[in-house]
Amino acid sequence: MSITIKDVEHVAKLARLDLSAEEKEQFTEQLNAILKYAEQLGKLDTEHVEPTSHAMSVKNVTREDEVRPSLPLDKVMLNAPEEEDGQFKVPAVME
Repeated sequence: MSITIKDVEHVAKLARLDLSAEEKEQFTEQLNAILKYAEQLGKLDTEHVEPTSHAMSVKNVTREDEVRPSLPLDKVMLNAPEEEDGQFKVPAVME
């Protein structure tokens, strides 16, 4: 399979891109080079390679959750531009 200038023009039209003739030629060459490389990868024998989602093993490095006391409400409300009934008051966004 190869990419033609018509294919590049079609994708450019869908993306609403105005490409010059030089850019169309350049993208056609670059996309064909990518496809050629992908064909080489397709020839590799991967029958005995286990499928993976990551190249390296991944582990969770976050800390364990621990219960800690919260800040006192009066200190939290010091950061509020406006406060009402112990809650931040913000401008209405819907009528």
